[in-house]
Order: sequence, then C-alpha cells, then structure tokens
Amino acid sequence: MVEIISRRDGPRREDAEIKQLIERNRSVITRIADHISAGAYSASKTVRPEAPKARDLIIHHAGAGGASPDETCPYIRISLNGRVVVVDRNTGRQTQYLGEIRRRNGTEVFVLATKENGFISSLDETFAATLAEFDGRRLEPDYTEERLAEELGSALGITG
Repeated sequence: MVEIISRRDGPRREDAEIKQLIERNRSVITRIADHISAGAYSASKTVRPEAPKARDLIIHHAGAGGASPDETCPYIRISLNGRVVVVDRNTGRQTQYLGEIRRRNGTEVFVLATKENGFISSLDETFAATLAEFDGRRLEPDYTEERLAEELGSALGITG
C-alpha cells in the first residue's frame, strides 16, 4: 500500500507556535534590542520625514571665494616623486608639466619632457626652446632642487 503525503495549506504548526511566542514577547524583545544597540533598534523603526526634493534647476557654486580663474599665480613645484611642474598657487592645479628628476649613473639629473627623452606628451616648442639649457642638468650638493626650481622659474618669467 502506498501512502501519499500532501502538503497542507497554511503554515506548519511549529511555525505558527513560534510566531505567536514572538508576538506575545514583542515588548521584551524590543527592550533587549534597544539595550544592546543603545536605542538604535527603535530609532531605525521610526518613520523619518522624507527629504525635500528639488523640482527645478539646481545651481551649485563650488568655489565660495578665492581668486578668479583669470588671475593665476604660477610657481614651480618639484614633487617627492621627482615631477617638475608649473602649478597655479590660487587653485593648486598643475598648468604645465616640465619634466622630472631621474637617477642616472648614481646622480640625479633633470630631464626635460620631450619626445627625445621618451615622454609621450612633450612640452610645446616655446617651453622646450626656453628650457633646453636645463635638460640633463645634474643636481649636486651645491645645486639643489630649490635652486633648479628658482632658475626654471626665472627662465619662464615666473616669480615667487
């Protein structure tokens, strides 16, 4: 003889008993959850008012002050990784990449950013012609990065 067991409609008896037990002790469970979470459990259950939504054009002004974009205050910066760049002091943005300081045969050398030196994006011709004398210049104890930056700045007409 074959006995066919079919599924009943509704939840199992054990599930119904557990659900009733939880509902009977809901206040105790909530109190314990608030105690463990320092009140965050009940706070997460409260309905928060919806934030107002923008309906029309949104205008966001990022810069609240400072110099206008027309006023630039360039200076030469040599970063820790040896990049030599012209930076706008007002915005902190790089305006021109001049080259880098590389180590060759145990000495540090300034390498101008040109295609001949292996740079993909080279300086424009006016910068390259102006700074050609600095290409390959060695940095020694009496000729420091600061002095290189000053001389590059004076060659480009940048003060400061």
